[in-house]
Amino acid sequence: MIYYFSATGNSKHVANRLAEALNESVTPVLEVLNLGIKVDDRMILVYPNYCGGVPSVIREFLQKNIFQISKDAKLILVITYGNNTGASSSIATKYFKKNTGRTFDAMYSVKMPDNWTPVFDLTNAEEVAETNAKADEEIDGIIRKIKIGVDGDHVGDKLGKFMEVVYPGFYKTLSKTSHLHVEDTCIGCGLCAKNCPVNAIEMKDGKPTWTKKNCAMCLGCLHRCPKFAIQYDDKTKDHGQYLHPDS
Repeated sequence: MIYYFSATGNSKHVANRLAEALNESVTPVLEVLNLGIKVDDRMILVYPNYCGGVPSVIREFLQKNIFQISKDAKLILVITYGNNTGASSSIATKYFKKNTGRTFDAMYSVKMPDNWTPVFDLTNAEEVAETNAKADEEIDGIIRKIKIGVDGDHVGDKLGKFMEVVYPGFYKTLSKTSHLHVEDTCIGCGLCAKNCPVNAIEMKDGKPTWTKKNCAMCLGCLHRCPKFAIQYDDKTKDHGQYLHPDS
């Protein structure tokens, strides 16, 4: 079984590629939060690096789910990232080990376009397409390694112990919904509220309102808005929107 979390399609694309090549089924993490999960053969978890760590949805998945894992089951982690993987793999491993007593047998990473547009500019379509083409080559390599049973840590571009220390406060600060606002171009379609993974948006008087102090800060609302009416402070307007072509 492959479980994934994805806001703009990168990790979903990876999960689907792996599923097709490895004859596995795919389930969004959001569908199985706080449920019992039985792993007899193989579990692959795919998610994006957030703030050098893990998205709040993945943290909840690893900490709160009841896992029943057979002793021979293969556990695999695949992280998508744009700039670096930070301490995402080590943080996930600690959450998982504390809950289950197990660690991941193999860990991989795939460099893809970074949807954190408060920093990264995704307006160059050619560069974005080139990054995604290279990512598919990396995915092919991961598939080959999984098929022959390669174990070990193959996660690249880490920042390690430093990010383990700063990640909690860093993520908490950047994920404050006070950073988000909606412009007058909003047409009240409600896609942002419908797709929010943590139900932090409600439609009031035809406009989105953030009802929680913090959210996952996946920026799915910003990138999926048909009018690009949702912005993060004053840092995203000129950096474009992004959805993976297969999302």
